[in-house]
Amino acid sequence: MVESAVMSEHERAPKRPIYLVGESFGASLALIVAAQNPDIDLVLILANPATSFSKSLLQNVGPLSDMIHKHLLAGLPHAMSLTPVETILWKLKMIHEMQNYLDSHLHAVKAQTLILNSGKDLLLSSITGGEKLRSMLQRCEVRLFIGNDDPLFLDETFDLVAAIKFTNYYRRGASYDYVSDFLPPTPSELQALYEPLRWMDVAFNPVILSTMDDGKIVRGLAGIPSEGPVLLVGNHMMIALESFLLLPRFLIDQNIMVRVTAHPFFFQRLMDGKLPGLSVFDMLRAVGGLPVSAKDLYRLFSLKSHVILFPGGAREALHRKGEEHKLIWPAEPEFVRMAARFGATIIPFAGVGEDDVLELLLDFDDQMKIPALKDFIEGLNNETVRLRGDVEGEVGNQSLYTPMILPKIPGRVYFLFGKPISTKGREDILRNKDKAHEMYLEVQNEIEKCIAFLKEKREKDPYRNLLARLVYQCYNGCLSQVPTFDI
Repeated sequence: MVESAVMSEHERAPKRPIYLVGESFGASLALIVAAQNPDIDLVLILANPATSFSKSLLQNVGPLSDMIHKHLLAGLPHAMSLTPVETILWKLKMIHEMQNYLDSHLHAVKAQTLILNSGKDLLLSSITGGEKLRSMLQRCEVRLFIGNDDPLFLDETFDLVAAIKFTNYYRRGASYDYVSDFLPPTPSELQALYEPLRWMDVAFNPVILSTMDDGKIVRGLAGIPSEGPVLLVGNHMMIALESFLLLPRFLIDQNIMVRVTAHPFFFQRLMDGKLPGLSVFDMLRAVGGLPVSAKDLYRLFSLKSHVILFPGGAREALHRKGEEHKLIWPAEPEFVRMAARFGATIIPFAGVGEDDVLELLLDFDDQMKIPALKDFIEGLNNETVRLRGDVEGEVGNQSLYTPMILPKIPGRVYFLFGKPISTKGREDILRNKDKAHEMYLEVQNEIEKCIAFLKEKREKDPYRNLLARLVYQCYNGCLSQVPTFDI
């Protein structure tokens, strides 16, 4: 029946993917259908797939049927205890037959597969089964939802649509399009995303300032134009700390969807290995992150989008000791010409404060002197696409590594969005490289001015220290906005 429905849908729309969503028994069924139809573009969304039967205590269910009758059901959930024993035995027998089939046909599954595990399947080891599938299937990712109920799809707190969106599994064509297939998070999805990051707001209590057209600096994001195309260009803090603090605020405070261009390692792997799993970066994708690409930047500008760009890339986000607040940019002003082509507004911005909240103990240079860490770093960089390999100097050294950092008793983090720079009517930038370079230097200089402004002003912030902020909020409410220096 399932296969017939799939083939009918494929005939109706042969260029569109078909989604099969199944849990436990249904997940195994979906895998069988995919194995038998490798030429149809299927996307499998599988919750707690029943593929670890051989590792389950119930693998010898036939001989143990009497035990199940008398003892096992007493320990199962009430809902299952109401199920006829014969039905349970029949279902387990079917799962056993399905696994026997999949053991010899799993290699035929070409479908893109997302495995969702709650870790609470009482009958089967869903977590180990999911990892086994991930290692055997060509295109497979696993997401854990520890704490959710089983069955996962009956848990009212579980959002299936959000899980599909945030893992970039929603697509209209043969592959995911980061521009046209992206769906912004709904208010409830954004709330769920932002909740785990609230501790950062408490610990770092960021001060966000922006500049109006008349040059007046105000607290908040009111200086950001609501109409695009807008290109926000800034400096990276250590481990891209600013992304976690800034990106949700545009949507929450101004209802502006900002797309952030980022290193490809946030989105893809060349092989499994030492890099953290893609699930670690689901939030970045959920709030509009996409791999840095001139083609996609062109498309975003044509759609009048707001885009954040960090020209310093990984080299700036994983900088060395003593390079806090230093711009490490390439020489070519490509983003300036792209912005001018669409008359985009460029807004330089700066972030300051990582030196108040993080202590860099071992940087790239330190680690490369230690043989074991050097081998680890080299292996790490074989797992993802390398950028700017043809660029000389430090800008071309975009090597990924894990900086060894020590948290400090938090100071405070500050951001300033400078005065907007309009490129509308500046066709000379497209024709004249010198003019493009002049504007490029103007953007750099504005960011450096913003950095200098924030470093000077934070010295006059009476609430720069965490203790002072906590005392203020104790008297004025935990949700109150903590003051800062005079603007």
